[in-house]
Amino acid sequence: MDISLNNISSIKNKCTLLYGKKKTDRLIPEIKRLLKKYSVKNMAQPKEKMFLNEKDVILIVYGDSIQSSQKKPLKVLFDFIRQYLEETFNTLHILPFYPYSSDNGFSVIDYKKVNPCLGTWRDIDAIIQEEKLMIDLVANHISAKSPWFKEYLKGNPLYENYFLSFDEKPDATSVVRAREHPLFTKFIKNGKEVYLWTTFSNDQIDLNFCNEKVLLSMIDIILFYCSKKVSMIRLDAIGHIWKKLNTSCINLKKVHDIIQLIRMIVDEIYPNVLLVTETNVPCTKNLCYFGNGFNEAQLIYHFSIPFLVLHTFYTANSLRLMNYLCSLDNLSERTAFLNILATHDGIGVVPVKNILSDNEIINVVNHVVNRGGYISYKMVKNGIKKPYELNITYYSAMADAQNSMETNINKFIASQVIILSLKGVPGIYVHSLFGTENDHIGVKKTGENRAINRKKWSFENLQEILSDKKSKEYKIFNKYKRLINKRKAEIAFHPNGKQRVVFIKKEIISLIRISPDGKGKILVLINVTGIPQKIHHSLDSILHSKKRYTDIIAEKSINITKMTLEPYQAMWIKMI
Repeated sequence: MDISLNNISSIKNKCTLLYGKKKTDRLIPEIKRLLKKYSVKNMAQPKEKMFLNEKDVILIVYGDSIQSSQKKPLKVLFDFIRQYLEETFNTLHILPFYPYSSDNGFSVIDYKKVNPCLGTWRDIDAIIQEEKLMIDLVANHISAKSPWFKEYLKGNPLYENYFLSFDEKPDATSVVRAREHPLFTKFIKNGKEVYLWTTFSNDQIDLNFCNEKVLLSMIDIILFYCSKKVSMIRLDAIGHIWKKLNTSCINLKKVHDIIQLIRMIVDEIYPNVLLVTETNVPCTKNLCYFGNGFNEAQLIYHFSIPFLVLHTFYTANSLRLMNYLCSLDNLSERTAFLNILATHDGIGVVPVKNILSDNEIINVVNHVVNRGGYISYKMVKNGIKKPYELNITYYSAMADAQNSMETNINKFIASQVIILSLKGVPGIYVHSLFGTENDHIGVKKTGENRAINRKKWSFENLQEILSDKKSKEYKIFNKYKRLINKRKAEIAFHPNGKQRVVFIKKEIISLIRISPDGKGKILVLINVTGIPQKIHHSLDSILHSKKRYTDIIAEKSINITKMTLEPYQAMWIKMI
């Protein structure tokens, strides 16, 4: 395979920045070898780069979120999608489906195998035939049960320096992390005690990216995933991968250098595979993972939104959220936010620490606790704990005990309309489709707060509930599907279309979405209160027209000179 001189030159320069000339001279032939190896499997790859559009909506799910005694979970998941969601989602994010030892899949034993409890690569291939697929690269760490780590402990020279080893525990007071357990864990390596870096748990051993062989192994795995025809690769906990003592060990410059290197290599033979960074950090730092708009991740998680939306509904005031949205702009036509509310993890507090005050954050925390949620804390200076993550399902976070079921459904759906309306691509966690409530039994069973939002549904039970038109799950599921399908039909919701915030009143989220060509325009209005909201503002001046309008959601014509939004009502207003 011929490799363009300019790109190889750029790859070499980036490797030199990371590892110096001597190591780079050994590394480049190995990178070329991998490019040649995987290019053979990529003969049909389109040459023209493609990107996302308004029809792209991502479903986030564990491989075993839906189960049956009749089939392996991946087959059950595929059956569920074909029966209920075939025309709704075009992209599926299956959370780590590899053999693992802990952390619901994020302690990977073997990156290239499918967990036999879930299914096989054949099951994954069948899904890829029907859906675009996002999969995880758990880059920061690997399972203590993995062959890599076992060989390392035996003293196998092939795995020497694959992990961060110390004879004594070093001073790590400057390291920023989310967990309270000790940062270093003692192991016996070839008969000798060593302390190894374990950011997330003593079963998740941090890899040493200062060793270029570790990076090369990861490049091999990334290209292997690309060869499986995946559409997106999620770089899990990527901000932690480069360590240097006496620093925060998060978001260091060399993290960005590695992502840029990965982007160059993937673009060489798989230009349509998108990188997604998962970095639960303050918004300004998160935005840095777009790089210059063309050289790092194409998508980043919009982690500020989930907490801000809770704040908005708890205070019946949209101003904090609206002001935040005013600060955002497109970086390039090849980047987009992945807009989420619920995920397999909790709701991060750190992304809003420079947006909301401490009192506003504590107010949200108290609301979550009152709704049966849990709070995970992190240790800051002088032994002080601060909220790090809210553990609760999004439906339970939105619902009020004094409300009727119908009011709570409307309130929950109003929150979901936000991520369907914002600039970017919606990522919808499977439990949001059903309005799943807090799984306290799961928390008690596992001892993990995050289990509250990881319920396992029986396929047969789900079928029964979704056939009951009176059930909460049926109503939410069908309202949500209907909204998604309406959204997909509107070019104004293109992820790189314009977004203009308009201030009407604090009780209403109000913004205009405009298609990239300027021809499609939709005014988004969402009442974030349980009280009807009259609009006295002249919408003619906002829409710059006096023509007739329709509310896409309600499917009826409206008079924009005299409008009232019912409690938790959302409108998508379009010129007829």
